[in-house]
Amino acid sequence: MTTISTTSSTARIVAAASALALAAAACGGSSDDAPTAATTTPATTAPSVPEAQLKPIDPAALQAIVDETAEDLLVPGLLVLLRTPQGEFTAASGTTKLGEQELPSVDTHFRIASITKTMTSATILLLAQEGKLSLDDPVSKYIPEVPDGDNITLAQLLEMRSGLYSFTDDPVISKNMDDDPTRVWKPQELLDIAFAQPAMFAPGSDYYYSNTNYVLLGLIIEELEGRPIAEVFEDRLFEPLGMDDTMFAPLDSHTLPEPYAHGYLYGSADHVMLGTPYTPEMAADAHAGTLEPKDFTDINHSFSFTAGAVISTGADLATWIQALGSGKVLDAEYQQIWQASAKIIDPDNSYNWYGYGIDQLRWGPNTIDLHGGQTPGFNSEAVYDPANDMSMVIWANLTMSVEGQFTAVVMMLKVLDEIYSPSPVPATTTTTSTPP
Repeated sequence: MTTISTTSSTARIVAAASALALAAAACGGSSDDAPTAATTTPATTAPSVPEAQLKPIDPAALQAIVDETAEDLLVPGLLVLLRTPQGEFTAASGTTKLGEQELPSVDTHFRIASITKTMTSATILLLAQEGKLSLDDPVSKYIPEVPDGDNITLAQLLEMRSGLYSFTDDPVISKNMDDDPTRVWKPQELLDIAFAQPAMFAPGSDYYYSNTNYVLLGLIIEELEGRPIAEVFEDRLFEPLGMDDTMFAPLDSHTLPEPYAHGYLYGSADHVMLGTPYTPEMAADAHAGTLEPKDFTDINHSFSFTAGAVISTGADLATWIQALGSGKVLDAEYQQIWQASAKIIDPDNSYNWYGYGIDQLRWGPNTIDLHGGQTPGFNSEAVYDPANDMSMVIWANLTMSVEGQFTAVVMMLKVLDEIYSPSPVPATTTTTSTPP
């Protein structure tokens, strides 16, 4: 699911699922109830798991889950949009701006962060479909200065297996978010940060979620199309699907179009970008109301380029993920290539897959396609289930709780557990360890 930071959506999902299962069967109590001294490991999916079916959706129960989660995680505003054969369901809680009473809606703009990668990937696949590139091309064919670029293919960039260092791992990015949030970043500056660091591993030998990969893919798109990425996305993706409220943010802009949600985070951007944990004192102060979240709305997302700079709404994003997942964007051949691209991230966990700009949750014979977005201020998930024609978009204007849980991920798992039989939320085994 995912993100501007370097942790994959599925890794975050598995961790959240484990915590939720411990708390109360993934749908019951507050996230605050999850024990801090437990290490959980998702159990291997049993081969006897049946095909998942959507249960009758109860709007009141959905709203109750949203309200409860927003309260538990201290989220100012939270929205869930479901589109299924049973109809469209919306549940919202809180406000788009602290100090005001403006309920989030399906037309509220927010930063989708790394869900942008689904769009970058789709455009690369469209170019391959048209014969303008090959997924087996080395990146050096288009950008010669990439370290070891002769041995890194476009496919490896798409699937996060290039080994290139992610520029968002460098503290300079989060420091600027805190101290100079409206700074305009050029893509080459991001690549300079990445290329100054050694590779994480040999190309193709491992998985590592690197935003550098998707900046490179965006530059390749611009080179082949001969125009800015904003125009490419508009002409190829947004306009054909009627996504009138979606845009690739101008590189010199730090604003969102009206109506929009303000985005919040407790403390520094480091908590999201570098995984810096919250102290128990900060958590206690937040729950007591003596520590207020900071407004990170004005971060200029040129720092992420085609890894995460798109702005959208819940309604548009639901249209997008359904179109992508159901085959309305790619032809049949490339739809199959896209769908089959996902590989297991962790060999010990059959739940956890990543492919060409897409996460997958797999349990038994069931597969859900999704991607997440996290950036200081916002956390979101876009989900599509082709077997049940279920689209879901979740966004929260608090990236993570003071317990370190990504808010939209927690919300997503609770909703999936509520609407599916059997649930995709994995069973867990628990071992207790002594806190450090």
